Amino acid sequence: MGETDFILKLLNPKTQNEAFKKLLSEYQKPLYNHIRNIVLNHDDTDDVLQNTFVKVFQYLKTFNGDSKLLSWIYRIATNEALTFLKNKAKRNGISSESMQSKIVDNLAADSYFDSSGIQLKLQQAINELPEKQQLVFKMRYFEEIKYEDMSEISGTSVGALKASYHHATKKIEIFMTKD
Repeated sequence: MGETDFILKLLNPKTQNEAFKKLLSEYQKPLYNHIRNIVLNHDDTDDVLQNTFVKVFQYLKTFNGDSKLLSWIYRIATNEALTFLKNKAKRNGISSESMQSKIVDNLAADSYFDSSGIQLKLQQAINELPEKQQLVFKMRYFEEIKYEDMSEISGTSVGALKASYHHATKKIEIFMTKD
């Protein structure tokens, strides 16, 4: 079934439930991984994932087909994750950067995270990057998303994404080799 037909099934009240179940079964795991790479905490990831699917369902009728459906859903997931982190920081009365550092520091106690030394140090290195470089690095390194797809998700040119990834890897390399 083509993407257009699938979207029509999602929009049709008669086929909507079945189509949405298919959407969940196909996209839940990759979206969980994508969101987890941003928010880092399992419980927070579940909350953001649920909000993402609610928004997808709520706004599907506004999807205009300028990008692939998956790219549009990833854009929603990314925005939901970033908004979640900003709101969490605001609720705690600290900056987004301080919140991110606190989350990375708590990774060692997270039973869903392999807190071996190298993984924790990598997360600390990523945390030192600007937000845009963090996103690009995580999508490319952990999820192996192609630059063209990242471009659709982020609305950033392929060239700018490649430059961000290059700068991110250099900074991470420096961080990982110091000490």
